[in-house]
Amino acid sequence: MAHEHEHEPDHGSEDGHGHSHGTVDPALFSSVSGTESGIRVVKWSLVLLGITAVFQLAIVFLSGSVALLSDTVHNFGDASTAVPLWIAFVLMRRRPGGRFTYGYGRVEDLAGVIVLLLILASAVFAAYTSIGRLINPRDIEFPWVLMAAGFIGFAGNEAVAILRIRVGRRIASAALVADGYHARTDGLTSLAVVAAAIGALAGWQLVDPIVGLVIVGMILWLLKTAAKPVLVHLLDGIDTDTVERIRDTALSTPEVVEVSDIRARWSGHEVYVDLSISVTGDLEVSEGHRIAAAVEHALLEAVPHSGRIMVHVDPETSPGQTFHHRDAHEHLADQHPAHSH
Repeated sequence: MAHEHEHEPDHGSEDGHGHSHGTVDPALFSSVSGTESGIRVVKWSLVLLGITAVFQLAIVFLSGSVALLSDTVHNFGDASTAVPLWIAFVLMRRRPGGRFTYGYGRVEDLAGVIVLLLILASAVFAAYTSIGRLINPRDIEFPWVLMAAGFIGFAGNEAVAILRIRVGRRIASAALVADGYHARTDGLTSLAVVAAAIGALAGWQLVDPIVGLVIVGMILWLLKTAAKPVLVHLLDGIDTDTVERIRDTALSTPEVVEVSDIRARWSGHEVYVDLSISVTGDLEVSEGHRIAAAVEHALLEAVPHSGRIMVHVDPETSPGQTFHHRDAHEHLADQHPAHSH
């Protein structure tokens, strides 16, 4: 016996299960709210980064600086990295079905991997440029203009970074947090422009490449910070505290004798839970269904960002998937006994 939570309730009953639980599933609103918040952040990010790049482009026309033009084009390109996340959040609005029976949450995780690769590409590009300048140092023109443009680039990218990271952590989107760190790496690159301008004003040509290499190290550190949650989500990992919270919450239901199996993973910014609970073996099916519904709703309240929840009810004499696999194997053996020759 299994009981599964669906995001959208059936209009023929209060909760889609044919009986009343007295409340509307909170996961319905938390999932939709998280997706809509992600889309809003992506839109504002594009606006802020676009304004930053336009300001820098205006300074390019005033100064004629080729170096600043290169940095401005780089910022326009970075603004476009929000597109994969935008696509991911839009796809997550779709209901599961057809070929994608678990929905489209993995698209968000894939977008996170794309962002990580872009951060790595930024580090490689910064390292290549810094080493080239270290080998072949050259004078920097329009240092005051470059300094102003660098501060503008840093301010715009840092504002976007703070916005993405804050909302990403609130809705548990590892991809959005990673994109926030990506914006922060671009802000650090803009600070390198400021350092280069200061070095040019002081007559120190090597300040530019040395600061550039320091920033490469900072970008790699940010990459490590951003990569951990993205890769954990991608590999179906979840923190042990969440697993223990699931177990404790299920056991808090009086009729539950044991929690034999727990499977939990992230899909985008939602937690999917599958667990097996054991109850006394003489219960009717309707009573087992009621217990499963009670456990499900307790988990929706206790586990942040919970999405799909499947509760399987077993008699206490044969709990968990191990017993089910064994029973199925024995049943198959009874149907197809070995033939002796």
